[in-house]
Amino acid sequence: MSADLFTQETYQPLASKRRPQNLADFFGQQHILRKGKPLTEAINNGQPHSMILWGPPGVGKTTLAKIVAQSADAHFEAISAVLSGVKDIRAAIAAAQEQRDTYGRKTLLFVDEVHRFNKSQQDAFLPYVEDGTVIFIGATTENPSFELNNALLSRCRTYILKSLSIEDVKAIITNALPQLSHNNNSPISIDKEALQLLANAADGDARRALNLLEIATDLIADHTELTAELVQQVLVGDNRRFDKKGEYFYDQISALHKSIRGSDPDASLYWLCRMLDGGCDPLYIARRLVRIASEDIGNADPRALEITLNASQAQERLGSPEGELALAQAVVYLAVAAKSNAVYTAFKAVMADIGSKPSYEVPLHLRNAPTKLMKQLDYGKDYRYAHNEEGGYAAGENYMPQEMGNKQYYFPSDRGLEVKIAEKLNHLRSLDKQKKEKT
Repeated sequence: MSADLFTQETYQPLASKRRPQNLADFFGQQHILRKGKPLTEAINNGQPHSMILWGPPGVGKTTLAKIVAQSADAHFEAISAVLSGVKDIRAAIAAAQEQRDTYGRKTLLFVDEVHRFNKSQQDAFLPYVEDGTVIFIGATTENPSFELNNALLSRCRTYILKSLSIEDVKAIITNALPQLSHNNNSPISIDKEALQLLANAADGDARRALNLLEIATDLIADHTELTAELVQQVLVGDNRRFDKKGEYFYDQISALHKSIRGSDPDASLYWLCRMLDGGCDPLYIARRLVRIASEDIGNADPRALEITLNASQAQERLGSPEGELALAQAVVYLAVAAKSNAVYTAFKAVMADIGSKPSYEVPLHLRNAPTKLMKQLDYGKDYRYAHNEEGGYAAGENYMPQEMGNKQYYFPSDRGLEVKIAEKLNHLRSLDKQKKEKT
């Protein structure tokens, strides 16, 4: 007799079925879960404390919270900041108060994606964390120092969870296989190459690994072994983790920028390809490269800006994947080019002075005089036309507002073309000095 709607089991994803129930079955995070570590001791002694679990998706934040609750025999109350509001917070607190008053039991309140709550919503937890109504555990994929209130952070210990290693993911997949079976109830195995493909594609995310494994199992047809060919079918079009607005996004951009600044073409290419592989908009990368060309190379090699602008135009015209090779060319050139931040430093210094000083008048000799009245007011008087001067340079002339004197902002580096620029500027300044000595 076939199962009907009332007798069939509710479907549970493999990732949910395989959720570890204790630390012995928990993979990864040994940097915070080794023997003697504060979190391990708190779990083993059944004495949990409020905490923030910060890390990428699928590394065990929810699982760890449940293990903490189980170790303390605490009531587990969970809400998601994505779906919940102040009303849900109040309901969770009321449930915690009932557990305390009626059963004398602690409540562990787990808040997933806690960074999605605004300041007032986060503040709503404070008195109940303070008086011990709840043990608070917040999970976040974003940097808590930017996204969470200081008042809440001060009441919690922050633990950083890391992406799982390839070996950890392999172990998770292997341990999950007994939970799976073919439609003829035969056990399923996986070959070495397929296991490696799944572990790589999971990108340190256990949930992702188990979801991919479950999908691949559905394609197994009449076989009882998962092969590399079957796994490849599942992975078509699958991208690695890349949060276009979050921590990973800015971390990888920072890594690309600093690798170029550090003159490492290999690392620069690696981070470029990581971002492209994760689905980052190539035109966004192109814009950042243009900035890098001016900020970190500048006049040490002016060709860097030209090459980068050409690469940006190539990406815009050709699209992906053809245009991405032009970006790679630009990245390598930027990495190996001579470096100078002299223009960037000068620009910032000038902007700072303009923001902090009065708006000085343009000196009369530099003003335009298109009318008779302006000439009568001495606009343009005594201006020296550089092209009529010896060497095309009006030695001793001052182009700054009088109040600024001859302040220098731009100091060329001793690298690349700026060596020649520095030599020329030194020569011109020596002509200025000679002019002043004569007058």
